[in-house]
Amino acid sequence: MTLLQRSTAVSEPRHRAERPPGRRKARWLAASTTVALAASLLGLTAPAANAVGETVVTLTFDDANVDQIVAADKLNAVGLKGTFFLPSGYMNQTNYMTTAQALALQSAGHEIGGHSVTHADLAAVGPEELARQVCNDRATLLGYGLNVENFAYPFASASDAAKAEVAACGYNSARGLGDIRSKVVGSETFPFAETMPPGDLYYTGAPDQLDNTWTLADMQSLVTQAQANGGGWVQLTFHHIGDGKVVGSAVADPLTVSTDTFNQFSDWLAGLKNSNAVQVKTVKEVIGGTLKPAPAVVPPPVPQTTGNLIKNPSLETPGLAGSLLPRCWQAGGYGNNTRTFSNVTPGHAGTATAAQQMVISAYTDGDGKLLPTLDTGECAPSATPGHTYLAKAWYKSTGGNTQFNLHYRTASGTWTYWTDSIQYLPTNNVWTQLTYTTPPVPAGATAISFGLNMLQVGTLVTDDYELYDTVGVKTFTDVPATFPLYNEISWMSNNLITNGYPDGTFKPGTTLDRGMMAAFLYRLAGRPTVPAGAQKFPDVAPTHVFYNEIQWMASTGITEGFPDGGYHPFEQVNRDQMAAFLYRMNGKPAVSATAPAFPDVTPSLKFYNEVRWLADMKITLGFPDGTFRPGASINRDQVAAFIYRYNLDFPKGM
Repeated sequence: MTLLQRSTAVSEPRHRAERPPGRRKARWLAASTTVALAASLLGLTAPAANAVGETVVTLTFDDANVDQIVAADKLNAVGLKGTFFLPSGYMNQTNYMTTAQALALQSAGHEIGGHSVTHADLAAVGPEELARQVCNDRATLLGYGLNVENFAYPFASASDAAKAEVAACGYNSARGLGDIRSKVVGSETFPFAETMPPGDLYYTGAPDQLDNTWTLADMQSLVTQAQANGGGWVQLTFHHIGDGKVVGSAVADPLTVSTDTFNQFSDWLAGLKNSNAVQVKTVKEVIGGTLKPAPAVVPPPVPQTTGNLIKNPSLETPGLAGSLLPRCWQAGGYGNNTRTFSNVTPGHAGTATAAQQMVISAYTDGDGKLLPTLDTGECAPSATPGHTYLAKAWYKSTGGNTQFNLHYRTASGTWTYWTDSIQYLPTNNVWTQLTYTTPPVPAGATAISFGLNMLQVGTLVTDDYELYDTVGVKTFTDVPATFPLYNEISWMSNNLITNGYPDGTFKPGTTLDRGMMAAFLYRLAGRPTVPAGAQKFPDVAPTHVFYNEIQWMASTGITEGFPDGGYHPFEQVNRDQMAAFLYRMNGKPAVSATAPAFPDVTPSLKFYNEVRWLADMKITLGFPDGTFRPGASINRDQVAAFIYRYNLDFPKGM
């Protein structure tokens, strides 16, 4: 597939299992009232009438794989028609159908259905991404001249929200997978066929997808078991027909049915149809309904152009709907290798922070990687053609080399391989930060995605990703790359927490006053709305340069001011006071009894627990002599280190 491929090799099959583990749906459960209501409000035409007790077979084909054209040719030859579910973002790419081929299928009597723009897991996306994936897919296909009326869920992953969106976008039905009895272990108690009409038009039941382990007899049994048990609707789902090897790969896709097996099954099924033992229909012929108008195109979100463009960069926010990967991240790779992904702790920041581990246990060729979700805008970083981007990530590894692997998205929603960095050596499990500046973004690109891959057997753990448009990257004349806290200060600058001084300096050894400290924490929090209210402190007038930031600090309880009622904005911040500010910003968590203590931080110190918490979170490392020096004024570079480490432990997530 083109989505995750390198320049001369094709990525692995998009889904070794169209249905994610643990998401099998029991078809005897009651249909969602939400979706039933949505369908009734849309005035959905009643499903087509079918004779009681008859068996109806539908041949469906997912993903627009170009080798399905030979299957269509065979069906044409024996008088059968199928339904082809096409993700619009895949079309007109290497190894996928062209618009002309899809139109030819329709002209020959086959049905074209929708399958989302980028083959998204619709249960694991937000509402705007859901609308773009479903509605924009249908709008694009209709714009090609394809009469799209029915849908199939990628990965068979749905939710009440997804089903309602499919209905709202003008589809008459949607197919799931893995809910009808088959040879697959675990389906022994499932129904032999879907009912006609289906109990839930927006999650119609089907057996598990067919792959290279299915024999002709296995496929025939799906039909004969329905015939022997009262009939019903049997939807068969194919992905690849032939040898399963696409252009650029010598590896057979496991979701393949051989040409010989498919042809034998088609001949057998045509014989049953001709003898009136079964009916063979498209989804449209079973469901009925009318072709509804095209839905309105849902625009992408406003592009983010400043700060860290990666969503959930520290991998702390979990995925939606039980996803095993962090929010806005996906597993990828290509070629013949065995890889597994898991959440591991501690991450780069230590303590309880998370990182993602990829283990490649067997390798012939290709790669494996974790990368920001290749979607239509919810998670993928936006990009400007012609601009270059600074990518950073922390990794530790054993075994194979790693490199940055980059892709870009076009306005149509198509993701394409872009480029790779040089290869980096294993680190023997020592955390190391990699930095890479991309070439100029290609013309027509609207988003980019990058991940660290691995190219042979080994273990790769990654964490704390960054991506910046180099137009906004700022360096300071007094903070060279050799400066001990260069990375922390650069992070502060790149994320717009500090602007430095007008003369281009940062002044790292200068002490920080309480006004500037309020500004830093306010920007770290994402510049939240400041609650309206009266002036909090008599010595911070509305004309003060950091008035709003200090008002916010007071409204959140991060600052309590001094006993005299003032804030003292020009007073220097001590190191123990900084500990208190960060502790309160984190919601005053419980302090572990085993939290470390410094010899110069005694229980009598006002901020004793706050300093111990700071040390327990590894936000402070203290001085080489083992002290913390609580009463010392804190310098700007030390504040940068504290804030950088705080963010690693407690990132804002999405």
